Amino acid sequence: MSQFFSLVDTLAVSDLQVYLSRAGRVEDGSVRLVAGSGVLAVYTAILYPRSLLDHIPTVLGLRTFATDREAVFDAVVPTRSLLDRLARAADAPPPATPDEAVPIGIRLPLEVSTVTWAGITPPRGGWHRVGETSGGVLERASAEGIADVAEAIPSGTGEQLVQRVRGEVWGRPIPQLEYVAAGAAFAAQSLGFLVESDEAVSVHETGPWTRLTLRRGHVLVKRAAWSLRG
Repeated sequence: MSQFFSLVDTLAVSDLQVYLSRAGRVEDGSVRLVAGSGVLAVYTAILYPRSLLDHIPTVLGLRTFATDREAVFDAVVPTRSLLDRLARAADAPPPATPDEAVPIGIRLPLEVSTVTWAGITPPRGGWHRVGETSGGVLERASAEGIADVAEAIPSGTGEQLVQRVRGEVWGRPIPQLEYVAAGAAFAAQSLGFLVESDEAVSVHETGPWTRLTLRRGHVLVKRAAWSLRG
C-alpha cells in the first residue's frame, strides 16, 4: 500500500484543511482516505450509531481531490494527525519558479483500527437519481434540528440521553424530502457545503444509501434497517 499521496497545489491543501477542521468540530476522531485512479476520496463521520440500540442514522461527508495515480490505498487515520501533516505541507517553501505547478506530497499518518463507522462502506457505483431539493430546505431542517437538540438536552445530561435525543432529532425525515434523515441537512451545514439557499441539490440512491450532491461536496446517509423504504 502506498504511504504517500499528493495534492495539486496549496489551494487544494487549504481546501482539505478546512473540510477536516469543520468535520473535527462535530466528531473529533478519524478520517477515511481512499485513493485510486488519480482520485482521493475523503470520508468524514458526522453521525453514526454507537451501539445496537442506538437508532441514530449513519451520515458521512465526502469530498474528492485529484491526486497522483500511483497513490492506491484505503486507510483510516486520526484527523488531527492528518491536519498536522497538511499544515507542514502548506508551510513548505514555494517552487523556485512561481508559475511552476508542483504537486505537494503528504505522508499518511499511522492508521487506526478501532473506528466502527469506517467499516460501513458506501458503494461507489450503482447510484440513480431520484429527485432534487434546494439548499434552503436543508438549511431550515438543520436549524430546526439544532434548536430542538439544544432545547431537549439540558447541561449536565448523561451521554446515553444525549445520544437518544440526537437519534430522534436527526433520524426524523426532512419534511420536504421524504425518507432522507434530517442528519443529512446537519452534515451539509456543518461541513460548509451549504452556501446558497437556491442551490439545486440532487438526490441519488442505491440500496439502503442516499446521497445528496452539492457543489462543495456530498452527504451520504445509510437508512436504518427498520426504515419503510428498505
